[in-house]
Amino acid sequence: MAVLVRDSGLLRDDLDMTPQVQPFVGRIGGNQGIVLDRRDPANADYLQKVPDAAPLMSFRDTFNLRGFADLDLWRFAAVECLGTMMLSFITAWASASPTSTTTTPTTTPPPSPGGIYSTPQFLGPLTSALLNWLFLTLFIFTFSSVSGSHLNPTITFSTFFARLISFPRATLYLAGQTLGGALAGWMLRSAFGSDAFSVGGCTINTALVPVREAFLLEFICCLILIFLSFGVGLDPRQTRVYGAAVAPWLVGLVLGVVGLASAFTRVGFGGASLNPARCFGVYVGSSFPGYHWIQWVAPFVAAIGHGIVYWLVPPWKA
Repeated sequence: MAVLVRDSGLLRDDLDMTPQVQPFVGRIGGNQGIVLDRRDPANADYLQKVPDAAPLMSFRDTFNLRGFADLDLWRFAAVECLGTMMLSFITAWASASPTSTTTTPTTTPPPSPGGIYSTPQFLGPLTSALLNWLFLTLFIFTFSSVSGSHLNPTITFSTFFARLISFPRATLYLAGQTLGGALAGWMLRSAFGSDAFSVGGCTINTALVPVREAFLLEFICCLILIFLSFGVGLDPRQTRVYGAAVAPWLVGLVLGVVGLASAFTRVGFGGASLNPARCFGVYVGSSFPGYHWIQWVAPFVAAIGHGIVYWLVPPWKA
């Protein structure tokens, strides 16, 4: 668009400016709408620098280490760090409670006319689910045009195994997200005034939930999150159905619904993590007891499973 710039007392209208948006096939919420055509020779030079600017990336392009020298990737990783820090803090703060009144009881709550649905064990996760939905949607709209708005190692794992992002980008994003989660945890401890707090989705009572059951719950919830998020926010065929603007709302809804559905059924299980960086921040801030390694390994394994299916049934046709 043309803009007016004052230059030596004169007004100029010959300066054209356009928004800076880098083509990126792993952008959440855009349904792969801002990408390049890998078959076009005019894009060859750009794709050598940014191989994940187009779909159907080869194994060689995926592991091209030259991406570590790309300053843009480092800047995008810094944005992922900042976004993950803010998202982890506000969503953890909204569902934090003192450990003496934790939302994960050690016994089954007494019966009530409304059943579990009228108890704090349901109403607490319901409030958190609504907030997570709204916050994630707004964060996707805010950061999607810059870094792609992953803000979650689960999404970065899954896009990597689906060959939507390169190894350098995945590595830098994971480092930024983990650091962002840690920074959020330190701020949580300072804001709460102590480390005696627990957060929904990041609390597992090891005395009530064996490790294999906790792993199964985290794995299947992460698998559902990945499949649904790809279906509504990373499927190029959906742009003709509802366009890119609706996708962030649907991705946020996926997180909220999966988080709520996993939070109140099993006594001792405060809900699936779904975002390892967020719970890593809670771990840093509160040193909560539980199987924290599950919240990293389960999404990693789920991302591999989804990647196999994505490779067998890709949305793009060569």
